[in-house]
Amino acid sequence: MRIAFSPCPNDTFIFHALVHGLIPGAPKLDVTYADIDITNKWAAGESGSEVPEVMKISYAALPWAASDYALLPCGGALGRGCGPLVLTQNNSDSSTDLSALAGKRVAVPSEKSTAYLLFRLWAAQQVPGGVGEIVIMPFHEIMPAVRDGLVDAGLVIHEARFTYHTYGLHLLKDLGSWWEEDTGLPIPLGAIIAKRSLDLDQISKWIKASVEYAWAHPEASQAYVMNHAQELSPEVAAAHIDLYVNEFSANLGSDGYAAIEALLGRAAKEGLVPEIDWASLRLATNEAR
Repeated sequence: MRIAFSPCPNDTFIFHALVHGLIPGAPKLDVTYADIDITNKWAAGESGSEVPEVMKISYAALPWAASDYALLPCGGALGRGCGPLVLTQNNSDSSTDLSALAGKRVAVPSEKSTAYLLFRLWAAQQVPGGVGEIVIMPFHEIMPAVRDGLVDAGLVIHEARFTYHTYGLHLLKDLGSWWEEDTGLPIPLGAIIAKRSLDLDQISKWIKASVEYAWAHPEASQAYVMNHAQELSPEVAAAHIDLYVNEFSANLGSDGYAAIEALLGRAAKEGLVPEIDWASLRLATNEAR
């Protein structure tokens, strides 16, 4: 079975057991480690080549994938206190003035990322006049670009939450905090999707078993996680896992589905994503449990 997910610690931690043949009955995996921007494009059909049958994508990309892929109820990333951050170089007393972003250049990791979707919804509500040019960059290039003045602000994800201080950057806004205050719901970040033609229930059981194995044997995946951790320290990798691998990784549950519907429903009303056939999506996810 072909699968694609990122080399980030939360993904490698979750899929370690499945990748290494530790889940009884699960097939051998052909793994592609890909940045979320790449899998988002694959899920949206923006690749002429054959794409993996199971992928980790941004929830923001789900509307473009829903016709061919089902959303699985486990293995993804939702949570509280784990949202994307808007960073600037400015650390003065005026750095909380959101109007300072009006018309400015902002670097983001992907146009179809949940981080970007949250940013668009927040900016429409909070930034007078709106932002200016959006620059797409690999997420590991964004903080250096803000530090060096190549862009005015940067939208960062994942371990940047723990490391942006080392670049001398200032936190302008935690979009996760804004979302939670505004909705009371967790933040839908990364989704696991699978081709509708597959046995969704069985794949979900294997992924959930891999999550549970990772929790039961955290030391087993350490070498694998660090091998793909893009030069992170063990402490930062562990903090990353603790934040992004949580109850929603094992089961989306009612709060998880409500958060997904809230995010994509708001975005559809703003014209940022296509409308989703929620009945079809829920049918797929119910079959996958």
